Amino acid sequence: MSRFMNHVLPFPSLSLVLWLAWLLLNGFTAGHALLGAVLAVVLPLTTKPFWPNVPRVRNLPRMFGFVVVVLYDIVVANVSVAIKVLGPLKSLRPGFVEFPLELDDDFAIALLASTISLTPGTVSADVSPDRTTLLIHGLDVDDPAALVAEIKQRYERPLKEIFEC
Repeated sequence: MSRFMNHVLPFPSLSLVLWLAWLLLNGFTAGHALLGAVLAVVLPLTTKPFWPNVPRVRNLPRMFGFVVVVLYDIVVANVSVAIKVLGPLKSLRPGFVEFPLELDDDFAIALLASTISLTPGTVSADVSPDRTTLLIHGLDVDDPAALVAEIKQRYERPLKEIFEC
């Protein structure tokens, strides 16, 4: 039975989130519940080949905390970037920063790079071939070491705890 469930629901958490999101967006009716359930099963099945080595979440409460921190940072960064862009452009100090990676899992590195790119004012530009350095572009980089320390503390450490990698 367990092997069957793994084939039908390769990512049960994703299926649950998809189903709940569908219901929240479309309403709680029997038809939408059924269609949402079908989509929640079909979508993860069809995308499974693109997710070959997804690490298991080892610390679910930490994952929820990480999501809250990222959402908060996105809101704060949007306001900060708007203020900086609307102000004198001469005061901006754009630059590239090499971020030394402690993560060793490709999925966790991709999640870190995506998180950095989601936060306005920073973009992940490249990962070194040996997966030890992430190149980040910042819109206003006053202190590269401070940027590295902040990303390590707010994003990389929680990802290490969430996925134990």
